Amino acid sequence: MSAMSDYLELKFLDHFTGTASTSAPSAVYLGLSTGSLADDNSGTELSGSNYTRKAITFASASSGSIANNSAVEFNSATGSWGTVSHFGIYDASSSGNLLFHGAFSASKAIASGDILKVASGSLTISAT
Repeated sequence: MSAMSDYLELKFLDHFTGTASTSAPSAVYLGLSTGSLADDNSGTELSGSNYTRKAITFASASSGSIANNSAVEFNSATGSWGTVSHFGIYDASSSGNLLFHGAFSASKAIASGDILKVASGSLTISAT
């Protein structure tokens, strides 16, 4: 399951009603969390232990959804990241704005030395 953030919902409305002209970000980045990030980005993204967001690319949307079109590999953890269960798609490699968020189909405990990899086609964002 995925959802638009409050920020993206407002940008979408502004753009498609002509209230404000907005452009798409030049790149988007996958962030990780051990809990829901929520529409208002009130959740907590991982930090420390060699964690950084990673660029993610998507194929064209079809049938109401879009999926990543290449694998995303995170750095080797230098400490525990906890049990990663949720993701966020951001418009910047750090700070920036949450665009979409959701839960992975399965959680994964990441310990020191582990590398989390999201396979191509396995992260889907749906419009409902």
